[in-house]
Amino acid sequence: MAGVIRFCRSRNAGRRCTRPLDHPGLHRHRAIMWTDAAADPAGCPGSGRPGEPAAALADGWPSGRALCPVCHRFVPLEDGRLTAHETSDPQETDAETAHRREWLNTHGW
Repeated sequence: MAGVIRFCRSRNAGRRCTRPLDHPGLHRHRAIMWTDAAADPAGCPGSGRPGEPAAALADGWPSGRALCPVCHRFVPLEDGRLTAHETSDPQETDAETAHRREWLNTHGW
């Protein structure tokens, strides 16, 4: 998918940096700025919360995964709970991004 802009994955007090991926300098969200040392841990606080499989798109995506209410990623379930995950996945493919966009536009959150 051409034209996908990848944003920085750093968070501070839950606020996500609004600068492009691999930007120089401080992280920023509106007027709030922070360093890497002040960033939230990569682990999502939604890990371990109760969840249920999200509604599937016509092609079956998200394949039984649940939508995390904190980071809005689709993650596997284990015993009815969201598995441990990070707030973002640097290996996420353009196809996964497109599917998530389609799902959120179809079902909302």
